[in-house]
Amino acid sequence: MKLIRYGEAGKEKPGVIIDGKRYALPGFEYDYNEAFFADGGLERLSTYISVNKEKLEEISDEVRLGSAVARPSKIICIGLNFADHAAESGAQVPKEPVVFFKATSSLVGPNDDVIIPRGSTKTDWEVELAVVISKKASYVEEAEALDYVAGYVLHNDYSEREYQLERGGQWVKGKSCDTFAPLGPFLATQDEIADVNNLKMWLTVNGKTYQDGTSANLIFKIPFLISYLSQFMTLLPGDVISTGTPAGVGLGIKPEPVYLKAGDVVELGIEGLGSSKQNLVAWSKG
Repeated sequence: MKLIRYGEAGKEKPGVIIDGKRYALPGFEYDYNEAFFADGGLERLSTYISVNKEKLEEISDEVRLGSAVARPSKIICIGLNFADHAAESGAQVPKEPVVFFKATSSLVGPNDDVIIPRGSTKTDWEVELAVVISKKASYVEEAEALDYVAGYVLHNDYSEREYQLERGGQWVKGKSCDTFAPLGPFLATQDEIADVNNLKMWLTVNGKTYQDGTSANLIFKIPFLISYLSQFMTLLPGDVISTGTPAGVGLGIKPEPVYLKAGDVVELGIEGLGSSKQNLVAWSKG
Protein backbone atom coordinates (compact mmCIF):
# COMPACT_ATOMS: atom_id res chain seq x y z
CA MET A 1 0.00 0.00 0.00
CA LYS A 2 0.93 3.64 -0.50
CA LEU A 3 -0.40 5.89 2.25
CA ILE A 4 -0.92 9.62 1.85
CA ARG A 5 -2.26 12.42 4.00
CA TYR A 6 -3.93 15.26 2.15
CA GLY A 7 -5.63 18.58 2.71
CA GLU A 8 -5.02 21.86 4.49
CA ALA A 9 -2.01 22.00 6.79
CA GLY A 10 -3.01 20.88 10.26
CA LYS A 11 -6.25 19.34 8.98
CA GLU A 12 -4.92 16.49 6.86
CA LYS A 13 -6.98 13.38 6.20
CA PRO A 14 -5.76 9.86 5.45
CA GLY A 15 -5.77 8.54 1.90
CA VAL A 16 -4.10 6.03 -0.38
CA ILE A 17 -2.60 5.78 -3.84
CA ILE A 18 -3.89 2.92 -6.00
CA ASP A 19 -2.67 2.44 -9.57
CA GLY A 20 -1.19 5.92 -9.54
CA LYS A 21 -4.40 7.68 -8.44
CA ARG A 22 -5.10 9.31 -5.10
CA TYR A 23 -8.15 8.27 -3.11
CA ALA A 24 -9.90 9.49 0.02
CA LEU A 25 -11.12 6.95 2.57
CA PRO A 26 -14.72 7.85 3.46
CA GLY A 27 -15.66 6.46 6.83
CA PHE A 28 -12.08 5.49 7.73
CA GLU A 29 -11.51 7.42 10.95
CA TYR A 30 -7.83 6.79 11.62
CA ASP A 31 -5.03 9.23 10.94
CA TYR A 32 -1.59 7.77 10.27
CA ASN A 33 -0.23 8.36 13.75
CA GLU A 34 1.15 6.39 16.69
CA ALA A 35 -2.24 4.98 17.65
CA PHE A 36 -2.92 3.90 14.05
CA PHE A 37 0.27 1.87 13.74
CA ALA A 38 0.09 0.51 17.29
CA ASP A 39 -3.46 -0.75 16.83
CA GLY A 40 -2.84 -2.80 13.69
CA GLY A 41 -3.74 0.10 11.45
CA LEU A 42 -2.07 -1.26 8.35
CA GLU A 43 -4.13 -4.43 8.54
CA ARG A 44 -7.30 -2.41 9.21
CA LEU A 45 -6.54 -0.22 6.20
CA SER A 46 -5.90 -3.21 3.95
CA THR A 47 -9.22 -4.74 4.97
CA TYR A 48 -11.03 -1.44 4.50
CA ILE A 49 -9.65 -1.06 0.96
CA SER A 50 -10.55 -4.61 -0.04
CA VAL A 51 -14.13 -4.12 1.18
CA ASN A 52 -14.64 -0.56 -0.08
CA LYS A 53 -12.45 -0.34 -3.18
CA GLU A 54 -15.39 0.51 -5.45
CA LYS A 55 -16.56 3.27 -3.10
CA LEU A 56 -13.27 5.16 -2.76
CA GLU A 57 -13.38 8.82 -3.75
CA GLU A 58 -10.67 10.04 -6.13
CA ILE A 59 -8.69 13.11 -5.04
CA SER A 60 -7.42 15.68 -7.52
CA ASP A 61 -3.67 15.88 -8.02
CA GLU A 62 -4.03 19.58 -7.22
CA VAL A 63 -4.91 18.86 -3.59
CA ARG A 64 -2.01 19.48 -1.18
CA LEU A 65 -0.22 16.50 0.33
CA GLY A 66 0.80 16.66 3.97
CA SER A 67 3.55 14.72 5.68
CA ALA A 68 3.01 11.04 4.93
CA VAL A 69 2.74 10.33 8.66
CA ALA A 70 1.27 12.48 11.41
CA ARG A 71 3.70 14.06 13.84
CA PRO A 72 5.60 11.16 15.44
CA SER A 73 7.09 10.98 18.90
CA LYS A 74 10.59 11.10 17.38
CA ILE A 75 12.46 11.90 14.18
CA ILE A 76 15.79 10.11 14.60
CA CYS A 77 18.52 10.78 12.06
CA ILE A 78 21.76 8.97 11.23
CA GLY A 79 24.70 11.14 10.25
CA LEU A 80 27.61 10.29 7.96
CA ASN A 81 26.04 6.98 6.93
CA PHE A 82 27.47 7.10 3.39
CA ALA A 83 31.26 6.90 3.06
CA ASP A 84 31.30 9.44 0.20
CA HIS A 85 29.31 11.94 2.26
CA ALA A 86 31.61 11.46 5.26
CA ALA A 87 34.58 12.14 2.97
CA GLU A 88 33.10 15.33 1.49
CA SER A 89 32.31 16.51 5.03
CA GLY A 90 35.91 15.98 6.11
CA ALA A 91 34.89 13.31 8.61
CA GLN A 92 36.04 9.76 9.16
CA VAL A 93 33.69 6.87 8.48
CA PRO A 94 32.02 6.30 11.86
CA LYS A 95 32.61 3.08 13.79
CA GLU A 96 29.10 3.30 15.24
CA PRO A 97 26.06 5.20 13.93
CA VAL A 98 26.09 8.96 14.50
CA VAL A 99 22.68 9.66 16.02
CA PHE A 100 20.89 13.00 16.25
CA PHE A 101 17.31 14.25 16.35
CA LYS A 102 15.16 16.65 14.39
CA ALA A 103 12.40 18.44 16.28
CA THR A 104 9.05 17.05 15.17
CA SER A 105 7.86 20.65 14.65
CA SER A 106 10.07 20.74 11.53
CA LEU A 107 7.76 18.25 9.77
CA VAL A 108 5.90 19.50 6.66
CA GLY A 109 4.36 18.20 3.46
CA PRO A 110 6.58 17.00 0.62
CA ASN A 111 5.88 19.98 -1.63
CA ASP A 112 5.45 22.71 0.95
CA ASP A 113 7.66 25.79 0.85
CA VAL A 114 10.85 25.57 2.89
CA ILE A 115 11.64 28.65 4.94
CA ILE A 116 15.24 29.81 5.11
CA PRO A 117 15.75 30.70 8.79
CA ARG A 118 16.16 34.34 9.77
CA GLY A 119 19.74 35.38 9.06
CA SER A 120 20.72 32.01 7.60
CA THR A 121 23.40 31.89 4.92
CA LYS A 122 24.13 28.15 5.01
CA THR A 123 20.86 26.29 4.44
CA ASP A 124 21.65 22.92 2.82
CA TRP A 125 19.86 19.86 1.41
CA GLU A 126 20.08 16.07 2.00
CA VAL A 127 17.99 13.44 0.19
CA GLU A 128 17.36 10.56 2.60
CA LEU A 129 15.56 7.25 2.87
CA ALA A 130 13.41 7.22 6.00
CA VAL A 131 11.93 4.23 7.82
CA VAL A 132 8.66 4.32 9.77
CA ILE A 133 8.30 2.04 12.80
CA SER A 134 5.18 -0.15 13.02
CA LYS A 135 5.20 -1.30 16.65
CA LYS A 136 6.93 -0.68 19.96
CA ALA A 137 10.57 -1.74 19.72
CA SER A 138 12.97 -2.22 22.61
CA TYR A 139 16.12 -4.37 22.55
CA VAL A 140 15.27 -5.73 19.11
CA GLU A 141 17.51 -8.36 17.53
CA GLU A 142 18.86 -7.41 14.11
CA ALA A 143 17.43 -10.57 12.53
CA GLU A 144 13.94 -9.53 13.64
CA ALA A 145 14.24 -5.81 12.96
CA LEU A 146 12.25 -5.70 9.72
CA ASP A 147 9.25 -7.06 11.62
CA TYR A 148 9.08 -3.59 13.19
CA VAL A 149 8.95 -1.66 9.91
CA ALA A 150 5.69 -0.14 8.67
CA GLY A 151 7.29 1.15 5.50
CA TYR A 152 9.59 3.64 3.83
CA VAL A 153 9.30 7.29 2.83
CA LEU A 154 11.27 10.03 1.07
CA HIS A 155 12.75 12.70 3.36
CA ASN A 156 14.75 15.87 2.71
CA ASP A 157 16.88 16.42 5.82
CA TYR A 158 17.42 20.16 5.48
CA SER A 159 20.29 21.56 7.53
CA GLU A 160 21.57 24.97 8.52
CA ARG A 161 25.30 24.29 8.57
CA GLU A 162 26.33 27.30 10.66
CA TYR A 163 23.86 26.36 13.38
CA GLN A 164 24.84 22.70 13.10
CA LEU A 165 28.63 22.96 13.00
CA GLU A 166 29.76 26.43 14.10
CA ARG A 167 27.53 27.37 17.02
CA GLY A 168 28.59 24.70 19.53
CA GLY A 169 26.43 22.03 21.11
CA GLN A 170 24.57 19.35 19.19
CA TRP A 171 23.55 19.06 15.54
CA VAL A 172 19.86 19.28 16.44
CA LYS A 173 20.05 23.10 16.32
CA GLY A 174 20.88 23.06 12.63
CA LYS A 175 18.36 20.35 11.78
CA SER A 176 15.16 21.47 13.48
CA CYS A 177 14.21 24.77 11.91
CA ASP A 178 10.57 25.09 10.86
CA THR A 179 9.85 23.28 7.52
CA PHE A 180 13.20 21.43 7.59
CA ALA A 181 11.62 17.95 7.33
CA PRO A 182 9.47 17.52 4.20
CA LEU A 183 8.25 13.90 4.36
CA GLY A 184 6.54 12.13 1.48
CA PRO A 185 4.79 12.10 -0.97
CA PHE A 186 3.68 8.72 0.41
CA LEU A 187 4.57 5.97 2.83
CA ALA A 188 5.22 2.74 0.93
CA THR A 189 4.67 -0.44 2.91
CA GLN A 190 7.43 -3.04 2.77
CA ASP A 191 5.73 -5.12 0.08
CA GLU A 192 5.93 -2.16 -2.31
CA ILE A 193 9.74 -2.12 -2.27
CA ALA A 194 11.53 -5.09 -3.84
CA ASP A 195 14.99 -4.29 -2.44
CA VAL A 196 15.36 -1.41 -0.02
CA ASN A 197 19.15 -1.85 -0.18
CA ASN A 198 19.29 -0.97 -3.87
CA LEU A 199 17.25 2.19 -4.46
CA LYS A 200 18.40 5.10 -6.61
CA MET A 201 18.47 8.44 -4.80
CA TRP A 202 18.73 11.85 -6.45
CA LEU A 203 18.41 15.57 -5.79
CA THR A 204 18.56 18.67 -7.99
CA VAL A 205 18.72 22.39 -7.25
CA ASN A 206 17.30 24.63 -9.97
CA GLY A 207 17.48 21.69 -12.35
CA LYS A 208 21.14 20.88 -11.69
CA THR A 209 21.87 17.42 -10.27
CA TYR A 210 23.88 17.50 -7.05
CA GLN A 211 23.09 14.13 -5.48
CA ASP A 212 23.03 10.89 -7.48
CA GLY A 213 23.44 7.89 -5.18
CA THR A 214 21.98 4.60 -4.07
CA SER A 215 20.86 3.06 -0.81
CA ALA A 216 23.24 0.19 -1.59
CA ASN A 217 25.99 2.42 -0.17
CA LEU A 218 24.52 2.76 3.31
CA ILE A 219 27.27 1.96 5.83
CA PHE A 220 24.84 0.82 8.52
CA LYS A 221 21.86 -0.99 7.01
CA ILE A 222 18.28 -0.59 8.18
CA PRO A 223 17.99 -3.78 10.31
CA PHE A 224 21.18 -2.87 12.14
CA LEU A 225 20.00 0.71 12.73
CA ILE A 226 16.68 -0.40 14.21
CA SER A 227 18.38 -2.91 16.47
CA TYR A 228 21.09 -0.42 17.46
CA LEU A 229 18.71 2.41 18.29
CA SER A 230 16.42 0.10 20.26
CA GLN A 231 19.29 -0.59 22.67
CA PHE A 232 19.27 3.07 23.75
CA MET A 233 15.61 4.10 23.50
CA THR A 234 12.19 2.62 22.90
CA LEU A 235 11.04 3.17 19.35
CA LEU A 236 7.32 3.88 19.21
CA PRO A 237 4.86 3.17 16.41
CA GLY A 238 5.07 5.93 13.81
CA ASP A 239 8.59 6.98 14.76
CA VAL A 240 10.74 8.03 11.80
CA ILE A 241 14.36 6.98 11.30
CA SER A 242 16.15 8.92 8.55
CA THR A 243 19.09 6.82 7.41
CA GLY A 244 21.58 9.28 5.95
CA THR A 245 22.48 11.01 2.69
CA PRO A 246 24.89 10.29 -0.18
CA ALA A 247 27.53 12.74 -1.39
CA GLY A 248 26.55 15.94 -3.12
CA VAL A 249 25.35 18.21 -0.33
CA GLY A 250 26.06 21.91 -0.61
CA LEU A 251 28.59 21.81 2.21
CA GLY A 252 30.81 19.46 0.20
CA ILE A 253 30.92 21.37 -3.09
CA LYS A 254 34.46 22.38 -4.14
CA PRO A 255 36.10 24.83 -4.33
CA GLU A 256 33.34 26.67 -2.45
CA PRO A 257 30.20 25.32 -0.76
CA VAL A 258 26.85 26.05 -2.38
CA TYR A 259 23.96 27.01 -0.14
CA LEU A 260 20.29 27.69 -0.78
CA LYS A 261 18.73 31.11 -1.22
CA ALA A 262 15.20 32.39 -1.60
CA GLY A 263 13.83 31.53 -5.03
CA ASP A 264 15.75 28.26 -5.37
CA VAL A 265 13.83 25.10 -6.24
CA VAL A 266 14.87 21.72 -4.83
CA GLU A 267 13.56 18.48 -6.34
CA LEU A 268 14.41 15.01 -5.04
CA GLY A 269 13.34 11.42 -5.25
CA ILE A 270 14.02 7.81 -4.36
CA GLU A 271 13.22 4.87 -6.59
CA GLY A 272 9.86 3.42 -5.53
CA LEU A 273 9.16 6.27 -3.11
CA GLY A 274 8.22 9.04 -5.50
CA SER A 275 9.54 12.58 -5.67
CA SER A 276 8.98 15.93 -4.00
CA LYS A 277 9.63 19.56 -4.79
CA GLN A 278 10.26 22.47 -2.45
CA ASN A 279 10.48 26.18 -3.18
CA LEU A 280 12.83 28.09 -0.88
CA VAL A 281 11.42 31.27 0.64
CA ALA A 282 12.89 33.86 2.96
CA TRP A 283 11.81 33.99 6.59
CA SER A 284 9.33 36.74 7.38
CA LYS A 285 7.66 37.76 10.57
CA GLY A 286 4.26 36.10 10.65
